[in-house]
Amino acid sequence: MDNLLERIVEDNRSLTKEGKVATYIPELAKGNGNALGICVMTKDKEIFQAGDFETQFTMQSISKIVSLMYAIKYTGMDEVFKKVSVEPTAYGFNSIVNLEVKNYNKPLNPMINAGAIAVASMLKGATSDEKFENVLSFMRKICNNEEIKLNEKVYLSEKRTGHRNRSLAHFMKSTKVLEGHVEDILDVYFKLCSVEVTCKDIASIGAMLALDGLLWHNDERIIEPHIAKMVKAIMMTCGMYDASGEYAVKVGIPSKSGVGGGILATVPNKMGIGVVGPALDEKGNSIAGIEVLDQLSKELNLSIF
Repeated sequence: MDNLLERIVEDNRSLTKEGKVATYIPELAKGNGNALGICVMTKDKEIFQAGDFETQFTMQSISKIVSLMYAIKYTGMDEVFKKVSVEPTAYGFNSIVNLEVKNYNKPLNPMINAGAIAVASMLKGATSDEKFENVLSFMRKICNNEEIKLNEKVYLSEKRTGHRNRSLAHFMKSTKVLEGHVEDILDVYFKLCSVEVTCKDIASIGAMLALDGLLWHNDERIIEPHIAKMVKAIMMTCGMYDASGEYAVKVGIPSKSGVGGGILATVPNKMGIGVVGPALDEKGNSIAGIEVLDQLSKELNLSIF
């Protein structure tokens, strides 16, 4: 497996030149667009890594998976899906069109910015700091890594420049999707996006989902199977933004990307996969990371279809 992963990474490394690191968050513009790495964690408790797998990156939209699981577990499925739908979108992850035209009472799904902001408003905690710390502790437990922390520079950069997210949040406040202070809700959202991880960390989350809610390292149940299955379904239909349909046909693995360059993938009852490649395509997905996952999926016959 190590040799296979090394070969796949090298086969696709040149594609990093065809993408660009995210620049709309100034701090992300400092990312290494040439990096490409992967970690695979199997249900048999094996770990395989290749390429630049030690590269650190911020979770960005990958954090939406963790906040969604946390909200369903502690706030309740009915409450969450009263405020957020589960429909795919043909528009970009930060589009306001869906709210204005499609369904102003509910963001279309929790994997786009509007939906994740709505989920952030429903997290357990008396203050924005407490909500963030609760989800961070949940994330650390899933990843078996107490060192996971906030990247303060990225967080402040997002907070300074997050005008589109503020517009989404204020629109939802006006339609009563959001309850509470908009800036407090956004603070939680910006912080969750700015949590710094490695391929191994997100592969751990993918492995837990592959095991339907059991922690990879000790088989402790952290979420119920129905929550894991629900999250995987949403990842499959919505996890790669407005490229989710094409990705489902091409790769066929429930996945979630982030503009920090990460892609988390989960193969039910088999493995969790974490990929990093900060050079992005025009839809905000890792350009080389997608091809790495496509090649791995085909060589190991991982598609769920």
